[in-house]
Amino acid sequence: MKENAGHSNLIPASKQTPEERRKNGRKGGIASGIARNERKTLKEQLLILLENGDTQKEVSLALISKALTGDTKAFEVIRDTIGEKPKEQIEQKQELKIVMDDKLAEWGK
Repeated sequence: MKENAGHSNLIPASKQTPEERRKNGRKGGIASGIARNERKTLKEQLLILLENGDTQKEVSLALISKALTGDTKAFEVIRDTIGEKPKEQIEQKQELKIVMDDKLAEWGK
């Protein structure tokens, strides 16, 4: 397999004209918008399906069933959803050194 397979026709942005960069940026923006709309649609569809209480019940039971078989990810989802997610603590140590030799000398006068 070639090392640059599929990339041989790419031109770095630094070697493109401003018009080419603008055109490619526009293409990327359009593709991003389409992907965002598809994700939004999926979210909307899921929310509509979950409005039905029976669907929520079935999903919850399936999640519990997976957790009971040892699926730790399912357990974490249940734990986090019911508000028992442990807090993540980050320890940070910082040394602060303040040099005030000039001020101390000035005050000593």
